[in-house]
Amino acid sequence: MRINADFSRRASLAPEDHEWVKSPQNGVERVMLDRIGEEKARATSLVRYAPNSYFPHHLHPGGEEILVLSGTFSADDTHYPAGWYVRNPPASGHRPYSDEGAVIFVKLRQMSPDEAQHVAIDTHDGANWQRQGDRDVCPLFSDDVEQVSLQRIEAGELLFNEPILNGAELLVIAGELVDDDRVYHRWGWLRLPAGEYAQITAGREGATIYLKTGHLSQVIGDKPDDA
Repeated sequence: MRINADFSRRASLAPEDHEWVKSPQNGVERVMLDRIGEEKARATSLVRYAPNSYFPHHLHPGGEEILVLSGTFSADDTHYPAGWYVRNPPASGHRPYSDEGAVIFVKLRQMSPDEAQHVAIDTHDGANWQRQGDRDVCPLFSDDVEQVSLQRIEAGELLFNEPILNGAELLVIAGELVDDDRVYHRWGWLRLPAGEYAQITAGREGATIYLKTGHLSQVIGDKPDDA
């Protein structure tokens, strides 16, 4: 399966175009944003857990990155309400579930094999935010390749002031982004290739976004190792 698998091209999906597809597990549905592979895949998705749904315990050979968008997502005996950001490094495993129901943003098999640290950050805790220039930023992860953060963009503010050197990926958490004549509301997703100069601005009420940069320069080939 190949969905938005050419990382040299722009890809996007507005919320009104979301198509929820049943997963192999009852009560769990997905919007596939990009994907290379079948059930074991390099994938970026929105995943919706119905109340009392779960996945059996499994491993993540290439790691897993999660942002909880609504409800409460749980893994083993740990509970993550909306706003929590989680990174499970390669070779980690868990039994994910939700008692009340949840929607999460998930990136699978996209981490460096050298990454070993588990990360869990409550983005609703003001202590995790800082002022960077004229923007409020919640740093989530950074290494020599990628940088991940939540950012609050003022109404009418231009998201990027220069060409995107190594590409960028973003998800609207609140508010809206405007890209030419296309408006992306909550849970709208965009992936921008390296070198693009994107005229994206925040809408009338501003926007809070998930932003990842740098990672697209590392995408090589088109198949995960065990797809």
